[in-house]
Amino acid sequence: MDRNLPIILAISAASGFILGIKTLEYLLEHDYKIELIISQNAYYIAESELGLILNNDRDFIKDNILKFLNLENKSENLKVWLDSEFHANPSSGSYKTAGMLIVPSSMSTVAAIASGYTSNLIIRSADVCIKEKRKLLVVPRETPLSSIHLENLLKLSNNGVIIVPPTVGFYSEPQSLDDCINFIVGKILDLFGIDNSLYKRWSL
Repeated sequence: MDRNLPIILAISAASGFILGIKTLEYLLEHDYKIELIISQNAYYIAESELGLILNNDRDFIKDNILKFLNLENKSENLKVWLDSEFHANPSSGSYKTAGMLIVPSSMSTVAAIASGYTSNLIIRSADVCIKEKRKLLVVPRETPLSSIHLENLLKLSNNGVIIVPPTVGFYSEPQSLDDCINFIVGKILDLFGIDNSLYKRWSL
């Protein structure tokens, strides 16, 4: 992967906001350039699950997330967009990126991408990645999965999208919630082509 190209990271309105934040933390710590999009509907989830206050202001989102992660020194590597900003960099195929991660992804986001209904910047950016043949990875957060969910995920998979359910490999012997989160984030990064040592790998 070209380290000079930014990675689009989207966090949609699904439980598991911590997965997106921990993915962001790793990428910023390792000096990747990030174009971050957070669904407006996810602001409540951020507060409810993490106590992280967000509102519909780019600078406010950026400042609060960097303070939350204690990564204020990585400010230059993070660019934040609102999900209503269709003029944003990731909305254009002529803007080169290394691809996109949606962590986590609501099933409504999955359905919209699968149908090509680009109603916000997250979905438009994913649509761009598909049409430009760039890497797109989706972490669907729902259980149980209906036949509709499965059909939409299959449609994405058939179009080259990497589907990563947030499941834990218990062979890694997780001892805490952090261990479980790190396993999932590590797998996400693996499948996006980013080396990491966030979890205990299988070895005999």
